[in-house]
Amino acid sequence: MVCVKKYALISVSDKTNIVNFGHELNSLGYQVIATGNTFKLLQQNKIDCVEIKNFTGFPEIFDGRVKTLHPKIFGGILMRRDNPTDQSQAEQNSVNPIDVICVNLYPFPQVVNRNDISLDEKIENIDIGGPSLIRASAKNYKYVSVLTDPSQYDGFIAELKKGTVSLETRKKLAYDAFSYTSYYDTLIANYFEKEFELPAKAIRLNYKSSFGLRYGENPHQKAYLFGDFENYFDILHGKELSYNNLVDLTAAVELVNDIDETAAVIIKHTNPCGAATGENIYEAYLRALSCDPVSAYGGIVALNREVDENLAEKLNEIFLEIVCAPAYSDGALELLKTKKNRRIVRLKKLPDADQLQIKTIPGGVLVQEKDNSKIDSSSLKLVTKKKYTDNEIEDLKFAWVICKHTKSNAIVYVKNKKAVGVGAGQMSRVDSAKIAASKAKQFGHDLNGAVAASDAFFPFPDALLEIISNGITAVVQPGGSVRDDEVIAAANEKNISMVFIGIRNFKH
Repeated sequence: MVCVKKYALISVSDKTNIVNFGHELNSLGYQVIATGNTFKLLQQNKIDCVEIKNFTGFPEIFDGRVKTLHPKIFGGILMRRDNPTDQSQAEQNSVNPIDVICVNLYPFPQVVNRNDISLDEKIENIDIGGPSLIRASAKNYKYVSVLTDPSQYDGFIAELKKGTVSLETRKKLAYDAFSYTSYYDTLIANYFEKEFELPAKAIRLNYKSSFGLRYGENPHQKAYLFGDFENYFDILHGKELSYNNLVDLTAAVELVNDIDETAAVIIKHTNPCGAATGENIYEAYLRALSCDPVSAYGGIVALNREVDENLAEKLNEIFLEIVCAPAYSDGALELLKTKKNRRIVRLKKLPDADQLQIKTIPGGVLVQEKDNSKIDSSSLKLVTKKKYTDNEIEDLKFAWVICKHTKSNAIVYVKNKKAVGVGAGQMSRVDSAKIAASKAKQFGHDLNGAVAASDAFFPFPDALLEIISNGITAVVQPGGSVRDDEVIAAANEKNISMVFIGIRNFKH
């Protein structure tokens, strides 16, 4: 077969730098084949190109739904250049090899989550020919270079100018191409599953590589961040975030944004060592810090109101790994940035409530919904003779929120909407009650008149009696134990109020 020209096909939705790319291909002797609007743009910019319908001899039809799906295109891509049979069949059918494919897809990822366009419009943004071109080119990487992102153009042209594109480069481009179509197809499948309310047939994780982390939980473990972290957080200052930083930051943000009032929380190893509301954010932070100022050292502070200069000065008094807030005054930022390594993070938008939580296990993954449980006064069922006071009911609701975000077994003591003792992650609920009381007393908190929350029911009265012995006057717990009657009887005997919420909040 005699081929008088080298061919490159360009069909792009994202036209960034495509004109320069087309000029470079022309200068290297390539005849450019282009589709629709891409052809118009290249032609307007004096690039030697042929519209695909003139190359195939077949028009674009159905409003452009079919334009590249033709044997002259796919034959030119898929033919094996060193296979005599392929060469013979190509000559018989006037198929010329196409060595460079530059394709990116209709913007389905950009429209899938928009509420201002219809289902039909979203479906029209599902590319059909593009993924086929990309996959065919990537499959035949031994002979074909496939480019799917404008960031690839300059390096590719530079290598092509040296005479040839290496096999290693074509392998890398093929890998990028298959990754691109996989990402695209996963978005479509997830959308159809949700839109049509269909049962999940697979868990499709679809997170693009973001950046590598210094290490994982420990220095000997490699770690990476995937996804769109930057859509939720702005890193305004400080050294790079570590794996543990990101885990703790998430815990802090999810807790503080579960509190409607002005609030501050301090997280250490994913557990709260301080949490409080206040008349203003400065007061909320001071009250949160008072819970356990020793554990707060090296912790993560999350706030749900803007940080001003007054608070920034106070935050600078101790070592903190991260400060996260929805906004900072200019003066506050200037003060906070005097600490070279501390990370200053701005929360741009709240974490998605419908995001699934995933943990790997041997042979698979465990998947669950996030714990989005909420309570209000009407959710609380009084089960004791003694009724709670208005102040106690507000403290009980606050204690339940803090307990929800504390590792099980969890006991949390609260007084005047301030955590005053936290017992977390113990094998025995009695031990959690003792630790929470010990912490409270260590820092001078008076537990008389405080309330307590437990993340799960009391299977025996022992943990409740330990709590009551410290001066607690009201308790919130899920209820549901076979020994609930015994536990209620113990509460009545000690003359405290107890409410059942009916919601268990184990956190492993």
